[in-house]
Amino acid sequence: MPISTERCYDEIEASTETLAGLVDGADLATPVPTCPDWTLRQLATHVGRAHRWAAQIVSTRSAEFIPFRQVPDGRFPDDPAQHAPWLRAGAARIIGAVREADGDPVWAFTTLRPASFWARRMAHETAVHRADAEIAVGREVEFEPDLAADAIDEWLGLMSGLAPGDEDPRVDALPDGAVLHVHATDEGLNGAGEWLVRREGSQVTVQPGHGKGDVALRGPAGRLLLVLLRRVPPDDPQVQVLGDPALLTSWLAATPF
Repeated sequence: MPISTERCYDEIEASTETLAGLVDGADLATPVPTCPDWTLRQLATHVGRAHRWAAQIVSTRSAEFIPFRQVPDGRFPDDPAQHAPWLRAGAARIIGAVREADGDPVWAFTTLRPASFWARRMAHETAVHRADAEIAVGREVEFEPDLAADAIDEWLGLMSGLAPGDEDPRVDALPDGAVLHVHATDEGLNGAGEWLVRREGSQVTVQPGHGKGDVALRGPAGRLLLVLLRRVPPDDPQVQVLGDPALLTSWLAATPF
């Protein structure tokens, strides 16, 4: 972990293609239950705009935040025939921008990071919102285990701790000294599917590996990802919650996506 940048490109393209197929000719007023108050149109707009936003950051080598709504070509087309091409063009734009930037440092939330950060971020962003669209239209959601595990790694280690201001929202999610153990059970992860999330005073640490937790969330990586991102409930039949379920409930409440 993390997965290769080339693998991220493949995931951006594949999930965008799936989303484009779901949007093409669909009723765009269809509600997206996993993204409250969003329709399929708003979901597609968000994904296409996110690709263009990340591409703008990377292509300009920006060292500062760029407002999401100021990116070029960020409006979802009125012409239904352009919906799928618009989504595909956004995916191509972020992939091309990262390829060109190579390892140049760019803004990446809390600090400057290599441009490849945005390939990983957009791969998981696109995959999760592709899943949102699939759930909205009643399709079964699937993830490749290693991609889902990497998305969990990124979520636990970075994205779940981001919030306006300097406060880490995860600190209040767990009592001092408490440990959340996340365990992906898929074969072939070679030990890269377990994490220990620990609250120690005012700090939350995330370490890969096996260990005892006050609560453990166990199951296939793709399903764990959906639980951690609050797309399916913790009592989903494909996962197990062992130990104190109230700690998991508290964690999920403090880390929305």
